[in-house]
Amino acid sequence: MLAIYKKEMRTYFTTPLGYVFIAVFLAVSGFVFAFSTFQTQTSDVSGYFQLMIFGYIVIIPLLTMRSFAEERRTRTEQLLMTSPVTIPAMVFAKFLAAFTMFAGTVLLSCVYYLPLFGYGEPNVGRAVGCLIAMLLLGMCFIAVGIFVSTLTESTVTASIGTMTILLVFVVAAIFNNLIDSYVIRSVLSWISVYSRYVNFTYGIFDIAAAVYYVSITAVFLFLAIRVYERRRYA
Repeated sequence: MLAIYKKEMRTYFTTPLGYVFIAVFLAVSGFVFAFSTFQTQTSDVSGYFQLMIFGYIVIIPLLTMRSFAEERRTRTEQLLMTSPVTIPAMVFAKFLAAFTMFAGTVLLSCVYYLPLFGYGEPNVGRAVGCLIAMLLLGMCFIAVGIFVSTLTESTVTASIGTMTILLVFVVAAIFNNLIDSYVIRSVLSWISVYSRYVNFTYGIFDIAAAVYYVSITAVFLFLAIRVYERRRYA
């Protein structure tokens, strides 16, 4: 597993993918941060994080679209499936590498908060709560991207498919207020990742929301494992 993890991390920095992801993430987050704090003259960063949830719909697929799709396109997945590592370890190694890139970039973007201390008194607890929520949310989104990448050999298809699923997860809460059916509203409430994020913006660590994000991550990683187990023994 460690060998695959190292290979994935090396790939991020020996190809343009890692640099493109970091550049796009920092550019988008920098613009959103300036718009949501300096432009509105506030030291409250919760609005920044809420807007970044929508940014993740486009940014995270850049990180995950090649995970397995590229292996299928270049016909190197047979090397993975015949290697002495288990399929769960293979999937988790790729997931962990993507999450390492994501978490590292998120932490790097924290330098944006420093100027706020010169112009106001930011609520550190709220900022930390939002940061934890973003890491959990990113973990969930990366697992979705990993799963979609196992279904195709086209990185474009993997990217679009991931964006579509993430969009459903995020906007479910918005449509929830427009539908009268209790059953449909219950389903939308269950799949909504946005509504579970709210408590973190108040500096409250919502254990139920954290468990939900981890559970969604586990479900999509399990689905990715099942796809490759069927492919190995087909």
